[in-house]
Amino acid sequence: MIENTTPSTGHSIANPAAVALAEKHLRDVLSLAFSHSDQHAAVVVFDTQCELALMLTAAYRRCLPEANFIDFGASTPEAVLAILAPLVASDLVVLIQSTNFRMDAFRIRVELFKRELKVIEHPHLARMPGQEALTYIDSLAYDPAYYRGVGNALKKLIDSASCGVVDSGGERLVFASPFESAKLNVGDYSEMKNVGGQFPIGEVFTEAKDLEAVNGRVRIFVFGDTSFAVNKPDTPITLVVNKGQVTEVIDSTPEFDKVIANIRADEGVVWVRELGFGMNRAFTKDRTVSDIGTYERMCGIHLSLGAKHGIYGKPNFKRGDGKHHVDVFAVTEAVLLDEQVVYRNGAWQV
Repeated sequence: MIENTTPSTGHSIANPAAVALAEKHLRDVLSLAFSHSDQHAAVVVFDTQCELALMLTAAYRRCLPEANFIDFGASTPEAVLAILAPLVASDLVVLIQSTNFRMDAFRIRVELFKRELKVIEHPHLARMPGQEALTYIDSLAYDPAYYRGVGNALKKLIDSASCGVVDSGGERLVFASPFESAKLNVGDYSEMKNVGGQFPIGEVFTEAKDLEAVNGRVRIFVFGDTSFAVNKPDTPITLVVNKGQVTEVIDSTPEFDKVIANIRADEGVVWVRELGFGMNRAFTKDRTVSDIGTYERMCGIHLSLGAKHGIYGKPNFKRGDGKHHVDVFAVTEAVLLDEQVVYRNGAWQV
């Protein structure tokens, strides 16, 4: 089913105010982050399997009245690809997915990027019902002064730092190493090959150049479990890190034990790799959503466990060998780069 403009979808939207707010945020994203105009074509591929998908689709209909809208659930993969085929560089594709769209071997975002198309991807929306859907809509707000200003300031400090510390309230994880060149996910694509990616945005990430120079302890209050869901234990779990590897877990839970056991079974040891500086102020320690890939943007520090982190190559890691990249979220009292405090009281101080 292919539709142009904005006919009724036959689905009722339970929260018109949320759709209006989503429209406001997405207009900013389209204009300020993507510089999209009606001079370029747009295609929105959507499904109707959850309320959040319906709300986002309704909002995009208002923002992109000239776009082609195609219902993935009512179409064949061939029909979807046929709609995407005529697009040219700098045209826009929006993917609104209750789960994630599967089209055999076609890796949709990767293939679209190869064609220099702009891509906005909203995956796993069905994992965030009710109030979580409203939190997700809040997370789409785009403040370029905050994201670009703070993001670039953090990158500058990370790239020049000789060391860093994550203070998680009585425990300190020390990075006694310079950091890899930080990557930005702040809605500024001017220096990037690809325009777009998974939304919401708001993150600067890096890792230690010398992984074995990471030592100490860190308390985590959320981790991604084996179903890729946000898991919040009653008591923070303490990870003991020696030479970049988790060697002991204190106050663990059965589900976290399963995560650690899976990594050890496949990789032998549990490496700490990514150091993520989340910037999205819609997500906090207490305001969460269930999808771990969305919550990853939470304003604070997250780390990855497991050898998989394809962004940065390391001499002793063969690209593609690592099987696990599990996000864990630190209780973050403060973050220091060299001697400068860059995070305190729940906010970035740069």
